[in-house]
Amino acid sequence: MPDLVIRHVDHLLAERIQAFAKNRQWSLNEVLLHALRRGLGVAESGQQAEALVDADELAMPAGSWNATEQAVFRETVQALSSARGDQLVPVARETALFE
Repeated sequence: MPDLVIRHVDHLLAERIQAFAKNRQWSLNEVLLHALRRGLGVAESGQQAEALVDADELAMPAGSWNATEQAVFRETVQALSSARGDQLVPVARETALFE
């Protein structure tokens, strides 16, 4: 299999990759492969990634949420769905990428 090099990764993206890897206990390589497969719509099995996850499943809270929590979640999902991408980017801060 070929190796690829990704250059010019901004701080926010690097932090998100690291956090995702730590949360799932995956290697950085596993996170990047997962993200690329999902982003390009191809799963490991060759099946289209869009067919693997029901879009409505992502908008529904899992577990036991009370009515107030469910309302806040729905309101947040609605706000995020109508926000422009540049509204969601936090102010850049200087941090070490790979400590």
